[in-house]
Amino acid sequence: MNLTTVFLIIVSTVFVNNFIFAKFLGNCPYVGVSNDSKSATGMGLAIIFVMTMASAASWAVYHFFLYPSEANILYHVFGGTPQRYDLRFLDTLSFILVIAVLVQFVEMVIRKISPGLYTALGIYLPLITTNCAVLAVAILNIQGMTIGGKTLGYGHPDSFLFALINGFGGGVGFTVALLLMSGIRERLARCDVPKPLRGMPLAFIIAGIMAIAFMGFIGMVT
Repeated sequence: MNLTTVFLIIVSTVFVNNFIFAKFLGNCPYVGVSNDSKSATGMGLAIIFVMTMASAASWAVYHFFLYPSEANILYHVFGGTPQRYDLRFLDTLSFILVIAVLVQFVEMVIRKISPGLYTALGIYLPLITTNCAVLAVAILNIQGMTIGGKTLGYGHPDSFLFALINGFGGGVGFTVALLLMSGIRERLARCDVPKPLRGMPLAFIIAGIMAIAFMGFIGMVT
């Protein structure tokens, strides 16, 4: 995998296929934690870490335990044929367990290092476990992605690197969305907003306008 491909994957996940503005995944923490930049930054860094590590860990679980190939550890331990250990139907459950472990680790670290940030993130931090954007990036990694007519799917020599970069780029894209939203909402907090639009109504309107703006990136990466 060359640097051009790496750049295209990152640009695609951050701008073209942003999980918030293009795929509409992970909207709960996006709206709930974007009231101020500090909380948005903390949540964004947590998402980047979890998405990147979850991508690597879920790829390893899928590659060495679920996919029926000669790399399957169960095949080497118990013998038989690789097809006997086709456990791909457990991929979603396995990925959720991997994500849950990583989120617990992040939660303990943040609570130890920054209790204030831990309190500000509140329930949205443990909810990363059920964040559909984090699960989506793990599933997309095993489905593969086509860039320039070349498919980087499971079994491709660069599939692990693709999974790692795709997870990192997805986390960065999520963080960009959070920071943009928090910056706008902090400014609007000092404005005279009509009472019916205060809070969530205005947040959803802003999110819709930003999603329309990000449509301008469509076609940048094919």
